[in-house]
Amino acid sequence: MNYRVLMIDDDETIAANTAEYFNIFDIKTAYVTGFEAALEFLEENTVSLLLLDINLGDRSGFELCRQIRSRYDMPIFFISARTADDDVLMALGIGGDDYIKKPYTMSILLAKVKAALSRYENTSRRGQYAVPADGITINGEMYLDTRSHSVCRGKESIPLKAMEFRMLKYLLENRGKVISKDEFLKNVWEDEYVGEGTLSVHIRHLREKIETDPNDPMLIKTVWGTGYIMEG
Repeated sequence: MNYRVLMIDDDETIAANTAEYFNIFDIKTAYVTGFEAALEFLEENTVSLLLLDINLGDRSGFELCRQIRSRYDMPIFFISARTADDDVLMALGIGGDDYIKKPYTMSILLAKVKAALSRYENTSRRGQYAVPADGITINGEMYLDTRSHSVCRGKESIPLKAMEFRMLKYLLENRGKVISKDEFLKNVWEDEYVGEGTLSVHIRHLREKIETDPNDPMLIKTVWGTGYIMEG
């Protein structure tokens, strides 16, 4: 599920009250009270912003922040009764975006969170669909980089072999049109005597790089007895 905020605090009363307050203002919020519970929640759900306490029973919010930062890129607000400058510097130095001291005013915390969510979510939407002038959109998450001959998905770059690149580019330029095997061999391979088996192998390798499930392709579909079509 998608949540805009996750609160991680071992004081269940504070966590529950904060989550309830945010939900009243249509900021979908959940809470957990432990270190491992937070990691499990993030594995199973999408979260836009974290509110993280430093003291999590016998575990440290600092340690949790380091682990989360190695996997995720959402804003993290530390919330703590600890007021020492060293704690603030540590929190910001390991990837925290803000440090809010307890007790806090709900309305002010809500305003800070709304502002951060607006910046983060707008940036994420721009990044998701930002395709360079020499790129070709595959779907909302990927594009074909025609300079590097690679598929870009977020920060990941998946290199393509020469023929994989030519095939994918041709499919994208003819999106929605059925490309017969003969057309592929003539216009992409420029060799009408290449076997259909070789063509099928290259299609399979291409699917392995761009499909969520290559065995059940949603992008490059087979039109039985004819050829292939790029959906979308």
